[in-house]
Amino acid sequence: MIHCGKKNTCAVVAFIFIFVSILFYSWNNPQIQNSITRKIFPPATTSTSAGPLCKGKPAQNVITALKDNKTFIISPYFDNRESKVTRVIGIVHHEDVKQLHCWFCCQPDGKIYVSKAEIDVHSDRFGFPYGAADIVCLEPRNCDPTHVLIHQSPHGNIDQLPRFEIKNRKAETFSVDFTVCISTMFGNYNNILQFIQSMEMYKILGVDKVVIYKNNCSHLMEKVLKFYMEEGIVEVIRWPINSYLKVSSKWHFTQDGTHIGYYGQITALNDCVYRNMQRSKFVVLNDADEIILPLKHPDWKTMMSSLQEQNPGTGIFLFENHIFPKTVSTDMFNISSWNTVPGVNILQHVHREPDRKDIINPRKMIVDPRKVIQTSVHSVLRAYGNSVNVPMDVALIYHCRVPLQGNLPRESLIRDTTLWRYNSSLIMNVNKVLHETILQGQK
Repeated sequence: MIHCGKKNTCAVVAFIFIFVSILFYSWNNPQIQNSITRKIFPPATTSTSAGPLCKGKPAQNVITALKDNKTFIISPYFDNRESKVTRVIGIVHHEDVKQLHCWFCCQPDGKIYVSKAEIDVHSDRFGFPYGAADIVCLEPRNCDPTHVLIHQSPHGNIDQLPRFEIKNRKAETFSVDFTVCISTMFGNYNNILQFIQSMEMYKILGVDKVVIYKNNCSHLMEKVLKFYMEEGIVEVIRWPINSYLKVSSKWHFTQDGTHIGYYGQITALNDCVYRNMQRSKFVVLNDADEIILPLKHPDWKTMMSSLQEQNPGTGIFLFENHIFPKTVSTDMFNISSWNTVPGVNILQHVHREPDRKDIINPRKMIVDPRKVIQTSVHSVLRAYGNSVNVPMDVALIYHCRVPLQGNLPRESLIRDTTLWRYNSSLIMNVNKVLHETILQGQK
């Protein structure tokens, strides 16, 4: 029992007793503890590691489903280009996901700061119910959080939530000039010869890194990917999106019960831009059967230096796509050892389709990733600075695939042998890769 000589002393002692009791109770109740942390304690100072105080379950996969099964988190990225925010690349149901919150873990004491998210579903959803989304949260002013947890509510048990590391927190100097983002590899992909030719052309043109979002491919293709990964040029990101959603191999919705188009290609492209924002001077957004061919320059570095000099302040460069149908071939470069390799020999396809009347050719891009906010496949949706359409006499996209104008006679096609400028180096490099992978052990 406490005896008080003065009323003021009793009041102070009683206040301390009540305050300590509240702290003791809240320490054993996570929901109340988090609420008190948000309302009473100031944000913590910067820390360099997650530490044991950042609770939650560490995310293990590239795609993480939240409990609603209508929100899928890819990765959070620090973005201070306008304000201090965490931008989470994700996939959401465009109607059903109405509210999300970022739970920031502040170090070194592990206090939690909750911020309501802005959910920005990208406009290029093409009718599918699920689309790429930016889940954007303001960060606490006096804390540089290393990790974030995403939840539908500002309240809950933090131990049950997935915890994500916030990437791009530290500024870095560019480690590479050009990174190619290829998304997505699916359908038991087996176009091996054309893939190797594209890879070797990228290297000739100056590419340092190729990032591939792989859903599935053939066993032989796995051997080729392993070779390039060991060489250091390829980074493969597992992309098992069909484990979470019903995917379509088409880009537009056809009322067929699918959830998202083209295996979530747009989400993968946006993730690739942010993933390489601090480490690559340029990011190239194209498919494995596409090569941006310079006509006035020997490689991409000299081409981009010239384009930037002519277009100051421009961060988005769009290149026109041209179809070289794989159904029309020449007898040149019929290399016997290549005939046993699955896929297309692009050196034999040098006839391109003419432009179609009243139809604009789609474009692919080389971008300064630091100027991109949101991208689609053929254009950037939101960006800082200008975009420019690169003239066809400077460069074009060599796209060897099934024809779009299959009824055209051969004489209506345009013979374009720009690719042959690289034939000597390309043949030598492709042979080297084939003999170390597919043709290994053959004489």
